Amino acid sequence: MDLRIFTEPQQGASYDTLLTVAKATEDLGFDAFFRSDHYLAMGSSDGLPGPTDAWITLAGLARETRRIRLGTLMTAGTFRLPGVLAIQVAQVDRMSGGRVELGLGAGWYEAEHTAYGIPFPKEKFGRLEEQLAIVTGLWGTEVGATFDFDGKYYRLADSPALPKPAQPKVPVLIGGLGASRTPRLAARYADEFNVPFASVTDSERQFGRVRAAAEEAGREPDDLVYSNALVACVGKDDAEVARRAAAIGREVDELKANGLAGSPAEVVDKIGRYAEIGASRVYLQILDLDDLDHLELISAEVQAQLG
Repeated sequence: MDLRIFTEPQQGASYDTLLTVAKATEDLGFDAFFRSDHYLAMGSSDGLPGPTDAWITLAGLARETRRIRLGTLMTAGTFRLPGVLAIQVAQVDRMSGGRVELGLGAGWYEAEHTAYGIPFPKEKFGRLEEQLAIVTGLWGTEVGATFDFDGKYYRLADSPALPKPAQPKVPVLIGGLGASRTPRLAARYADEFNVPFASVTDSERQFGRVRAAAEEAGREPDDLVYSNALVACVGKDDAEVARRAAAIGREVDELKANGLAGSPAEVVDKIGRYAEIGASRVYLQILDLDDLDHLELISAEVQAQLG
């Protein structure tokens, strides 16, 4: 089971804070550092000192880390034109020596679009499908050839399809709980399918849909990695769990029901239940980015048991 650290910087984090967490992620043996792609805080957070851009952040981290994978859960398709996104991700992949992964979603948080003057189109899913076709098509075009695309939302003509990523294929992540269109897109474009903040039962149902869609598309279902994103709140004892829950404004019982909360043994047991339904990777949503002792505990007493 791969454990990856997943952050939500829109809730309030500077680049320096993210760099500190990313370096701890690397030093403590976690597999990857991922971040959300949002420009507006959610809930009661003031979001200070303000938003950081996902791909600018990852470009910086690409030069200041050496081993960990770097990526997004999920880049908002509404934020970037697909041709520009392909260039950005390819460049960061080269800057990292081939350690980048692209999670791409349709975008959903209308308020952040209003706050920063970003168009929020009604038809987002159709745009996402074209974006996936364009980004992967640009990367897959041989050097010296050109790429053309004539879609409903985007048109590219005589594109040199440069630059190329360092990796032969940048892993693409698609996620969500949509019952039909999402599994179909995953079967066509995804290297990994992620279910965010869902129960074991709901995750198993969605993994099954994606597996069925892959078979229908003529693809081996096991070609995909299946993963979950879950909030983490781990403590050596009940008091430490309660302290960490209070720090992120959550209740312990709710966290235990909907995330990975409790003692290391409790968390290992729950991760095991996700593993039983086919998950081989978990993104640990870390909401208190100043609590590096939390990461050290998870590394020493959860990750160590998962091998």
